[in-house]
Amino acid sequence: MSLNNTPSGERPHIGFFGKRNAGKSSLVNAVTGQQLAIVSHVAGTTTDPVTKAMELLPLGPVVIIDTPGIDDEGELGKLRVEKSYQALAKTDIAVVVVDGSVGLTEPEKELIEKLKKRETPYIVVYTKSDISAHPTKSENEICVSAKTGEGIHQLKEMIAAAKREEKEVRIIGDKLNEGDMVVLVVPIDKAAPKGRLILPQQQTIRDILDSHAMCVVTQDDKLIQTLQMLNVKPKFVICDSQVFAKVSKDTPEDISLTSFSILFANYKGNLRQAVQGVKALDSINDNDEVLIAEGCTHHRQCGDIGTVKLPALIKRFTGKEPNFTWTSGTEFRDDLTKYKLVIHCGGCMLNETEMQSRLSTAKVQGVPMTNYGIAIAYMNGILKRSLSPFPSISDIV
Repeated sequence: MSLNNTPSGERPHIGFFGKRNAGKSSLVNAVTGQQLAIVSHVAGTTTDPVTKAMELLPLGPVVIIDTPGIDDEGELGKLRVEKSYQALAKTDIAVVVVDGSVGLTEPEKELIEKLKKRETPYIVVYTKSDISAHPTKSENEICVSAKTGEGIHQLKEMIAAAKREEKEVRIIGDKLNEGDMVVLVVPIDKAAPKGRLILPQQQTIRDILDSHAMCVVTQDDKLIQTLQMLNVKPKFVICDSQVFAKVSKDTPEDISLTSFSILFANYKGNLRQAVQGVKALDSINDNDEVLIAEGCTHHRQCGDIGTVKLPALIKRFTGKEPNFTWTSGTEFRDDLTKYKLVIHCGGCMLNETEMQSRLSTAKVQGVPMTNYGIAIAYMNGILKRSLSPFPSISDIV
């Protein structure tokens, strides 16, 4: 996979935060070498977070986030500030932009405290060094001028140095040996995008190939025939969550079975927390609130898994009539206390920082949280089998 094709969820997210007219948008343009942000002397020109996937040397593929001013005013301004702070949930490295002619004020100090609480690496950048020199006090502070370019190269190097080390967790490749066979079951229905595979399927295939293993891709109605045609026993069968029950019946018990959703719960989230959270389904009652959350936005088809199939399965499993709420994209709730359970998608379109933030929000508020694949496997009585790639987790089922 080339750097230009690196999925957004696999790129470090660099967020630029600061007050209105602190020179934030000018700094974004200077760092990226592009006119990514609109520059104006009018306060509040940036009204919504703007994201851009791009190459940023010496870091490589990144996502740049330019946010509205954290000191905006009025009712609309308050909403813009909320949008800025929401961007913290996905920020891997924060750039706190301070007007060098003014220095640190309360809004920036409050932001820095939030970053420290989140343990988010941050850099304090004093702008306008061409007209006002500001003394730096620590290694994570720098003075720059977007106008003259002073300090921009050094800032890029500081951003690169602030990047956390690459995690060692893989999707499935760490459980494979060279030459192993994996069968991927990919249903092609109304919800399947025309002419391509969805991101979790693409990433899983790449991870298998990176381990010098082999994979066969088939549809759920061809699984039995596919297994019969293979002259070796697959090490894993991996399927889409919505065909879990059928694939489980068609896959011999001596073949390890799991789903893309479960793999991504481990890859980007907290698999143990998600498995523990699914047990809340046993105590769902009439009118309990259940949140079904997706990390991306897409056109929902008839028979959509999140809005149709999953709620129907929950009602059938529990024999109750809970109330369902749906969110997608960045709409994940800050206050989850009214919910008996949160069921999240696999989170393939979210970066690890945002997925971990959502899990942490639920955990801190004492709200059980699980994901699509785990919930579907549990309600079909096959969760323990579906966790076979993770024996230390399957023991808690």
